[in-house]
Amino acid sequence: MVLKTILLLSLYLVPLALVTIGIATTTFQLFVCFILAGLGMAGVGMGVMHDANHGSYSKNQKVNKWLGYTLNMVGANSTIWKIQHNVLHHSFTNIEEHDDDINAPFFLRFSPNAEKNALHKYQHLYAGFFYSLSTLSWITVKDFVRLKRYHKMGLVKGENAYRKTVLKLIGWKIGYFLVALGLPLIFAPFPVWEILLAYVAMHAVTGFVITLIFQTAHVVPEANFPLPNEEGIVEGERMLHQLATTCNFAPKSRLLEWYIGGLNYQVEHHLFPDICHVHYREISKIVKATAEEFQIPYYSKPHFLGAVYDHFKMLYLLGNSPEMEPAKSYTK
Repeated sequence: MVLKTILLLSLYLVPLALVTIGIATTTFQLFVCFILAGLGMAGVGMGVMHDANHGSYSKNQKVNKWLGYTLNMVGANSTIWKIQHNVLHHSFTNIEEHDDDINAPFFLRFSPNAEKNALHKYQHLYAGFFYSLSTLSWITVKDFVRLKRYHKMGLVKGENAYRKTVLKLIGWKIGYFLVALGLPLIFAPFPVWEILLAYVAMHAVTGFVITLIFQTAHVVPEANFPLPNEEGIVEGERMLHQLATTCNFAPKSRLLEWYIGGLNYQVEHHLFPDICHVHYREISKIVKATAEEFQIPYYSKPHFLGAVYDHFKMLYLLGNSPEMEPAKSYTK
């Protein structure tokens, strides 16, 4: 994990430094550096901060806390992410209006229990474009919108705590924009428009990679989208719920596993989020054997490209199949 952290942070920071200090001197080199930084950003998000903010990077929680701030270094915010991901996504996986990972804007539909409109018929064609914009939205608007909503939900308690979180959020954002965009604009020997375009390209890479990895694990035809009963309770046992709503992919790809922080073993991550991802490969053998023994779901796709195809197939079904109409019995 330490070596991975050094390598992925270097993949993010070194290309930006090369641009800022003028070693990258051509437009081609500029874009290569920013695209590499985008891959580094995605790697830091999936392979470093994800474990840290789950408390599974280290037994030392101070190490987890400080490495969790690597998310702030790439423009997002660890405090808000812990609520969105650890609390809402892991507690209410694939449950409409509760799992923030499937609470999509009006032009995307990630659940058969979400409202459907005419645009969704074509979402499998344009979703990838919006995936590429996702982190640009995240670092500029989404964190502030979510923080306000979480405060209203009581997940950020007290006005003082809310105001402090807002101020910290603004401070981290300023620091991020200064390093990732401000310094290149000031010192790099390129026109402003080229740097801005390269910056957008960096986020296009990051957004597309991260969104695809996470959605491919949950928004696929096999995955379940449970509904609460009339009392607002989702019936069933927590671990069985995670098995029914989650799908692995490419379990034999060690390179992909290394880069995305073991998130191809999404089932194991959802069952044991407090265990570091370096153990998922071995744990998966036990989980799979146990699932087979008790004849319970264990979804896993052999190849990443096949999983991506199935995700976009699911997007098509959600926009076009009558079987994917919102459930009439859903109680909001």
